Amino acid sequence: MKVSVTMNRRGVITLPARLRKALGLKADDQLIAETTSEGLLLRPAVTLPVEIYTDERIQEFDESEAKLAEFLDQS
Repeated sequence: MKVSVTMNRRGVITLPARLRKALGLKADDQLIAETTSEGLLLRPAVTLPVEIYTDERIQEFDESEAKLAEFLDQS
């Protein structure tokens, strides 16, 4: 599918609804813009959620590792 898009003076490009729908893109999706020998390539970016560990969560990990080490030492 080829569509024409316009970039405004701030560099903002709006992708037409039919293109977004065809690609399964939704608001706040991240895209990667890459230059190629043919021009500009836009493709969806793979993003993964990041968990920021609290001190309590880190303590849970430490306790679990200690229990595992104790179990392995008994074996």
